Amino acid sequence: MSFTILGTGSALPAKTVTNDDMAKLVETSDEWIRTRTGIRERHVITDESVTEITFTAAQRALEMSGVSPQELDYIICPTVGGDWISPSLACMIQERLGATCPAVDVNAACSGFLYGLDYADGIFARKRAKYVLVAAAEGLSRLLNWKDRSTCVLFGDGAGAAVLGEGDSLRYLHLTAKGSLALHVPHAPGESPFETNEQPPHGLVMDGREIYRFAVSTITAELRRASEETGIPFEKVDHVLLHQANQRIMDAASKKLHLPPEKVPSSIARTANTSAASVPILLDQEARLGHLHRGDILMLCAFGAGLTSGTAVLEWTRD
Repeated sequence: MSFTILGTGSALPAKTVTNDDMAKLVETSDEWIRTRTGIRERHVITDESVTEITFTAAQRALEMSGVSPQELDYIICPTVGGDWISPSLACMIQERLGATCPAVDVNAACSGFLYGLDYADGIFARKRAKYVLVAAAEGLSRLLNWKDRSTCVLFGDGAGAAVLGEGDSLRYLHLTAKGSLALHVPHAPGESPFETNEQPPHGLVMDGREIYRFAVSTITAELRRASEETGIPFEKVDHVLLHQANQRIMDAASKKLHLPPEKVPSSIARTANTSAASVPILLDQEARLGHLHRGDILMLCAFGAGLTSGTAVLEWTRD
């Protein structure tokens, strides 16, 4: 016994920042950003909190699923960081929902939602839960160097959630990790009088070329592995939901795998890269647009800092 997805939800901050807005902050242009990334705009936190947008996404997923917060047996929040180092984002969502179950955060960066599904699978396998909420969220706008035009244009804030119930929809799930600083966010400096280490610069740091190579090779290798191990050829896969990091990455990987564009939906134009939240935001988008049908086979694949990756094959069981 594993799980099935009973409901999805997502939420974005109210403020939209366009590429033209970004051009007022750093030396760039709408044409440069759009042609190289596929991004047209992103949503950023202003007077909201990460907790608030996660709560909204979770509420929407619970509403779709028909599960009440009091019925939840576990809450898992994939995130680079909530509003506090401690308590966890998951504990704050538990409190806001009025749930009483255990709650924990998972930090696998952009692969976080897939890591969260894997942890949930283990909980179901041990028969420790009937319902699990996996709510991924990021407030990356607070972690960026807004003077670095190579990175600040790429990211946005958002939350995506899924309510899981007992079932047999999961066909395959595989995670990887390989330690690397190719993409990293330095910790906020403290004020220890004993600290002698040089403080790193503020904000996210990324080796763009290394991440591009890692992303394209990981997507192609991991999706091929998923197809081989499940015996499901790509022709029989209905939807391939990829981490929304860069449209060029998705296009390059899709071309290598001979995936038609209609099977690889995108949300990056309006959300940019929302890290752990990107796959569940896209999943919710496709569900609410009516693009997913009972019996459809979905492949999910994400990659991110760590370096990590996660790949899953699921059957969609909602009407």
